[in-house]
Amino acid sequence: MKTSLLSCVAYGLLAGLVLSVVTVPCSAEVLKIVVNDTIHPITEEYIGRAIAEAERNKDQALLIEMNTPGGLLESTRDILEKILAAKVPVIIYVTPSGSRAASAGFFILESADVAAMAPGTNTGAAHPVTITGGKMDDVMKEKLENDSAALMRSVVSKRGRNVEIAETAVRQSKSFTEQEALSQHLIDYVAPSEEDLFKQIQGKPVKRFSGEAIKLDLVGQPVRPFEMTLKQRILAFIMDPNIAFILLAIGALALYAEFNHPGAVVPGTVGVIFILLAVFALNLLPVRFAAIVLILASFALFALEAKFATHGVLAIGGITTMVLGALLLVDAPIPEMRVHLLTALAVSIPLGVITVFLMGIALKARRNKVVTGAQGLVGEMGQAQTALSPRGKVFVHGELWDAVASSNVSAGQSVIVRRIDGLQLQVEPVPSLQRTAVTTV
Repeated sequence: MKTSLLSCVAYGLLAGLVLSVVTVPCSAEVLKIVVNDTIHPITEEYIGRAIAEAERNKDQALLIEMNTPGGLLESTRDILEKILAAKVPVIIYVTPSGSRAASAGFFILESADVAAMAPGTNTGAAHPVTITGGKMDDVMKEKLENDSAALMRSVVSKRGRNVEIAETAVRQSKSFTEQEALSQHLIDYVAPSEEDLFKQIQGKPVKRFSGEAIKLDLVGQPVRPFEMTLKQRILAFIMDPNIAFILLAIGALALYAEFNHPGAVVPGTVGVIFILLAVFALNLLPVRFAAIVLILASFALFALEAKFATHGVLAIGGITTMVLGALLLVDAPIPEMRVHLLTALAVSIPLGVITVFLMGIALKARRNKVVTGAQGLVGEMGQAQTALSPRGKVFVHGELWDAVASSNVSAGQSVIVRRIDGLQLQVEPVPSLQRTAVTTV
């Protein structure tokens, strides 16, 4: 009887333990990230990490505060895929006032379980564009529009929002204020703060991409910030095309200096590090390789200017080529993801001047006669201390040397050094006219 009772107690305790493990309450926290940048691969990685973190901690929701001018279509698609497949509800909130969710940001906003905007914000303008912002081929234009419009419809329809109005942002580049977006059912809420937003969401059904309707209880729940890793912050910084171009230009100049002054070490080390950082950043951006050729060609023009002294013609050509290469370097859909004209000029002009100056010094040094060491004696004049017939002693630069003359030289006669063989000088007598000129001077 005792054994049976003990067994019952043991089974009861085990069952209670299992039940307590199975019914561990979910985290009541809200995970929050801030996206205040263009949309690129690092943004996509950051949002993906945040979603995974929220799922791992079983957070009630992921809040993404966003302010973006747009970005790369491929990164946008990857972000949409992650948001739509997320196991936790994703709330996207365009804030603070004055912010926007333009172009790619509009796609991301529409993909959210809850889409909200702060007063004084705007969204839309999701029409596909070329790098120059000009007109594109009619067939290509139709292809890009249809592809982007289909992506927008597939996202918006599942969220139960206004498909027709959302599509006009793609086909007609329409933009909307927060009140226009709310009245036309492109977003769910307008809220001046996240606390107000949580109050508006409280107890109201939220439609998930799967069609399931849930209710969120976020009022009074702690909000946990989730920051970028150090690696992501560094990469996000150098992925600014202006920074990447500056790193590339400085790296190329440093290597250029190293090649002209072999053994300096520091310029070579700096050059390699800067160029590797630039290549890593540009590898994640849509780069035009023809633009890199233009930038490299500019250095060739700078070198030719230093060599042939064309009075600045080749230098101006090099600066122009570098500016064009910089402007065409990143093939991005929005101006914020391209190298600015001011950056291109601010880097190219000083770089051209410095490069021509350094190259000129290097070429001048190579043309100059050697004036130090044994080779510095070649061409110098001395005096025969003994008769050279053909061997004897000569006095050059305050030193007594063994010498061999090309013809007989009498003691006291002036000689000129033509060559050095080990510790012996090859000399010849100074012509009488030159000797007279020297004496006169």
